[in-house]
Amino acid sequence: MTLRIGRTIAESTPTFAPLPKPPDGAPNIVMIVLDDLGFGQLGCFGSDIATPTIDGLASGGLRYNRFHVTSLCSPTRACLLTGRNHHAVGMGFLTDIPTGFPGYNGRIPRSAGTLPRILRDGGYSTFAVGKWHLTPRWEERASGPFERWPLGLGFERYYGFLGGDTNQWTPELVSDNQFVEPPRRPDDGYHLTEDLADQAIRMVQDQQHATPGKPFLLYFATGAMHAPHQVAEEWSDRYGGRFDHGWEVWREELFARQRELKIVPPDATLTERPSWVRPWSSIAEDERRLYARQMEVFAGFLSHTDHQIGRLVAFLERIGALDNTLILLLSDNGTSAEGGPMGSVNEHRFTHDLQDDLADSLTRIDDLGGFRAYNHYAWGWAWAGNTPLRLWKRYTWLGGVRTPLIAHWPGRIESGGAVRDQFCHAVDVMPTVLDVAGIAAPDTIDGIVQQPIDGASLAATFTDAGADTRDTQYFEMLGSRALYHDGWKITTDHVGKQISVETELLEGSHSFEDDHWALFRLDDDFSESHDVSSEHPAMLKRLVELWWMEAGRNQVLPLDDSMIGRAIAMEPPPLAPRFRNVYLPGGGPVAEDALPPMGAGFRLLAELDIPTGVEGIVCALGDWNNGWAFYFLGGSPIVSFNLFGAMHRIAATSVSPTGTHRVGFEYTREQAAGGPVTILVDGDVVARDRLPADLPFRWQIGVAGLVLGHDRGFPVCDDYQPPFRFTGTLHQVVIEVPMLAGRDEPTSALAEALHRE
Repeated sequence: MTLRIGRTIAESTPTFAPLPKPPDGAPNIVMIVLDDLGFGQLGCFGSDIATPTIDGLASGGLRYNRFHVTSLCSPTRACLLTGRNHHAVGMGFLTDIPTGFPGYNGRIPRSAGTLPRILRDGGYSTFAVGKWHLTPRWEERASGPFERWPLGLGFERYYGFLGGDTNQWTPELVSDNQFVEPPRRPDDGYHLTEDLADQAIRMVQDQQHATPGKPFLLYFATGAMHAPHQVAEEWSDRYGGRFDHGWEVWREELFARQRELKIVPPDATLTERPSWVRPWSSIAEDERRLYARQMEVFAGFLSHTDHQIGRLVAFLERIGALDNTLILLLSDNGTSAEGGPMGSVNEHRFTHDLQDDLADSLTRIDDLGGFRAYNHYAWGWAWAGNTPLRLWKRYTWLGGVRTPLIAHWPGRIESGGAVRDQFCHAVDVMPTVLDVAGIAAPDTIDGIVQQPIDGASLAATFTDAGADTRDTQYFEMLGSRALYHDGWKITTDHVGKQISVETELLEGSHSFEDDHWALFRLDDDFSESHDVSSEHPAMLKRLVELWWMEAGRNQVLPLDDSMIGRAIAMEPPPLAPRFRNVYLPGGGPVAEDALPPMGAGFRLLAELDIPTGVEGIVCALGDWNNGWAFYFLGGSPIVSFNLFGAMHRIAATSVSPTGTHRVGFEYTREQAAGGPVTILVDGDVVARDRLPADLPFRWQIGVAGLVLGHDRGFPVCDDYQPPFRFTGTLHQVVIEVPMLAGRDEPTSALAEALHRE
């Protein structure tokens, strides 16, 4: 019909621009991404941890026992959402440390159009709920830029957290493009996974009410099972005593169940306990109880997560959408050993390469899983959770890169409960979804030519157990390297430099030049346990050369196996840090990455109207897991530093005068470690003490942000409970960093107030 415009509407013919519409019968897509979940930790993959919802999806669908990922969070998520290899889209490592090399800049390029963008353009509704971890470090601020937030990469709605992990009780939440507070406090029964399930259900319900029958993509990425392992005691206590027999026995029992379930072939080998995992029999009784409780909490956390997934699945069934919904459930990498040999009450220590004190951990056993802990289990459980495979997250051994994949689609998958043993990888997920949706990947998006998709559709395996899949895939993470090709796999013995205790205890090479490439015939060696490199030198040479070809093609170089090397090459902040920084009350939290660097020392001055008996928070950053707060109690100023759970409190003994005053404190770092802290009122010293340790270079990953005039979430110390609002009037807070003097202002009122005679 041709547009015709006459003098009146009766004499005119309208036309309408066609709206994108997917093919009739296109399925809904629900992608459930669990975090740090190992190959053997689900019930349907051999575990005795209760996961009835996930097991039900498996019994009505398919289990893939040779599904592979990248062995780290951000890279796998980039593969899932782009269909390209992680280095090829700038995600060779975490977005937290973007560097100046193409494969590691932490930015998905516009030449890699994402799954939500393509489905949205094809007529789908698109929502993301939960963990994101695909926004570069300097862009996770209230001002954006938002190009690589979920809405910038194709999702129409988003609710969740941007970083790598967060406190399950007090998360740092984002709704669409705006930071928001959790809807309830922990004392009121709030838990993040429950909130995420609520939001996912609400988004689907609203969309189906508004556009009944329109297909949708729901990307549901929990914070579980990443540390902190936090869950109500009613979930963890049901596993009381379950793991008292230790990780070796639990692993052997798990392996036996895997054989019964046919999740591993009958000739699979259970790899031996490595030297760095202590025999359970050599561990003292009280220490065993600590480790058993860590696993009880993890198990409860997993069962709780399964229950929330169950709520989502039940809702899809209730609205009649389940039969035509393809549910893909997977984990982004193998189990995490970031708790170290003893586990941790405070996982923030991992980023600073610190180990827990065993005596302290034993006294805090009852805190595990609750409000006062940010806990992670001992790496013996990480080893057992990847049964029967070797190693864990951050390594390209199968324990790091082989994870569960479950596909459930009643309208298409009829061989419920079957196991598929084709090789497949995270890059295959996007082509699979586009295939079943009947939507082709475009050659250009917004005029930008799209780079090739590396994955291939797995849709044929839904109905054909013998369908062919891709035969080549490289792996690299933190210097650990591997390659799969036509049933063979090569893997280096490289041990990186991320955790000192790993570097000290794990056998292997610490030099790229000395790396040994082991060769495995995976068709006959499911668990990568028999190195046949000496028997097939020609094959080994061919595959090593192929790895270097793939590395060049995918922007893998330059190799680096450390955190320090990446920090040296890390992209600087878009705006140079300033000597003087002014903050006004009334806004939202100031993201930690937007604050000036304080580790080398800083001065803080607050301009206040002080009434009699003034109390409340002047400003605070972090909480009792890591943070500091400046506040008044009974009219006296106090600054408290909580360094990985160790409390340091400096308090004035005198009451501050009423009226308008400038009150502040100064921390000066000394060469050895730590340094003096001084509290001043109108330039006069009213308290002095010293910190015995340096401030952390990063306070928290998941919950941090400077707040003024009140606190949020958990407190820094037991002196107060949030919000603990300031009872006077706060005009502004100024923070100065002496090492930056001369950057913008050579002098300031703050410096004068703190140092005048």
